Amino acid sequence: MSRDLDLWAYAKGVTLDFSRPGKLTDNAFIEAFNGRFRAECLNQHWFLTLADAREKMEDWRRDYNEVRPHGAIGNKVPILLMNPGGATSPPP
Repeated sequence: MSRDLDLWAYAKGVTLDFSRPGKLTDNAFIEAFNGRFRAECLNQHWFLTLADAREKMEDWRRDYNEVRPHGAIGNKVPILLMNPGGATSPPP
């Protein structure tokens, strides 16, 4: 498996950079996001089918990125950083 990943990365010109085992602080932003996603989405729902899981996760993603203000960016909605005019993402 790791050899296949190495070959793919080489063929695509991708540089692999792994976090050190047990060092969550190497990527604190994603660790914080993962915890939030787990607590606010994964632990809050039963997923009955793959389609149901996709729908519930998409609803959470839209709320997280397009509705909910984030304190780290001045209580703005993240989508405004990408689209200053306020356009939201297209429907799935």
